[in-house]
Amino acid sequence: MADPYQTLGVARGADEAAIKKAYRKLAKELHPDRNKDNPKASERFSQVTNAYDLLNDKDKRARFDRGEIDGDGNPAAPFGFGGGQPGARPGAGGFRSQNFDFGGAGGEQPDVGDIFEGLFNTGGKGGFSGGFGRRPQPKGANTAYRLAVPFVDAATLETQRVVLANGTTIDLKLPPGVESGTQMRLSGKGEPGPGGPGDAIVTIDIQPHRHFVRDGDDVRLDLPITLSEAVRGGQVKAPTVDKPVMLTIAKGTSSGRTLRLKGKGFAKKGGGRGDQLITLMIAIPASDSDLTAFVEGWGANEGNPRASMGV
Repeated sequence: MADPYQTLGVARGADEAAIKKAYRKLAKELHPDRNKDNPKASERFSQVTNAYDLLNDKDKRARFDRGEIDGDGNPAAPFGFGGGQPGARPGAGGFRSQNFDFGGAGGEQPDVGDIFEGLFNTGGKGGFSGGFGRRPQPKGANTAYRLAVPFVDAATLETQRVVLANGTTIDLKLPPGVESGTQMRLSGKGEPGPGGPGDAIVTIDIQPHRHFVRDGDDVRLDLPITLSEAVRGGQVKAPTVDKPVMLTIAKGTSSGRTLRLKGKGFAKKGGGRGDQLITLMIAIPASDSDLTAFVEGWGANEGNPRASMGV
């Protein structure tokens, strides 16, 4: 059983931010999607996630620090009994990575309480003679899922449907500020165990968009406009993560000018939404004889736009 602090490479007194930072760094390096030909990386990824799962739970972390549970989340065995038995299956806090490969769970958890009842001849479920209480039963292993979320759905917090390993479906409500790597816990939706089922851990993977790019809580978009629209101005339609809107283009607009649409970005953790930043890009036809003739006659009057740069 590994020490979760050593697994994540953090000190025992590390705060939540340090633990989260260490986990994200390791999870990014070891994720199975990036190490398909390295089974050891997948195993290490599970160990790192298991360690973070324990340390991120304040109650479990406190119990581990007091020596009440081990690095796998199992109750610490008194008097040197328990643990180390060949073929024993990890208990609470165990992490079985599914990645939507809905294989069945295998093995049974031993009823450790019954073992101690035999050793101490308690003869019942009430507790050990001499004042010892019945040992808590371990929960089932946690189950990991990776959920691909469309860019627009992530920006607008569209509810996502998740199919669990047992075939049931869950409607998952995305949190404000969601990003790739965000983990959501579904309590009691993991594998069954003597002490109850473990949890399902859903890692969010926001998919790239053909036109939109995320910039913090903002969304950026390069919008092509015609030369005529740039020179004469007018209104053009532009897409947003919500629905298309009409933009007013000023006369004489140059490529690179950026317009801001308030509240058309990603939902923020603290409330509200970011903005959409639209950069106007003048699209020049590759071959247009009339335009070429016009420019040749007009070029003498256009001046040098780079004069301020000394060139």
